[in-house]
Amino acid sequence: MLFVSAQENLQITELIPNFYIYTTYKTLNGTPFPSNGMYFITENKEAVLIDTPWDENQTIPLLDSIKRRHHASVIACLVTHSHDDRTAGLDFLKELGISTFSTQKTYETCMLKKERFADNHFFSDTTFNFSNISFTTFFPGEGHSPDNIVLYFKEQRLLYGGCFIKSCDSQGLGNLSDADTSSWKKAMKKVKRKYKNVQYVIPGHFGWNCNSSVQHTLTLLRLK
Repeated sequence: MLFVSAQENLQITELIPNFYIYTTYKTLNGTPFPSNGMYFITENKEAVLIDTPWDENQTIPLLDSIKRRHHASVIACLVTHSHDDRTAGLDFLKELGISTFSTQKTYETCMLKKERFADNHFFSDTTFNFSNISFTTFFPGEGHSPDNIVLYFKEQRLLYGGCFIKSCDSQGLGNLSDADTSSWKKAMKKVKRKYKNVQYVIPGHFGWNCNSSVQHTLTLLRLK
């Protein structure tokens, strides 16, 4: 099921019950460019965001939509690396008293690059539990960025890759300003070995209907 906000720059798609992909857009070279984030709703009617929209102005309608559609309030947000398509809404979330999380490496990178940063930081792969929903974080190595992580929801067989994983719709590797393509290949192979029974793979940009995005990313890296 697809919902589109009145501003038409926010799309929310139900992936499976209680898990939703939200897509916001930024104009790049005159063309709207999509960025995917995710949220889930716990049995306690609390919402947890994975990554933020492109900017603060897009974060407001996202929170409003979650409140209106699910009668749920966002209690936490975890970001998967330091770029602004993951972190731009953090200051607004913090002003609302919402707990924000990132790796220590992402925090340090945000501080260095003067990006918005999360308040809470973890130093190694971590399991998060929010009521009836849990997931683990995994840093496979440098790739799209020095600090990129992926998240795995074991019960749902859902791998959230952020910008580390490229959509099957992608014809290239995208923004390589902070990328290490040699390390990215090795890190992607780790992810492929670690998560073999995945039903859903969510990339940072473009479509997610193909669950072979990990292999597609490896193919793009081999062509680089």
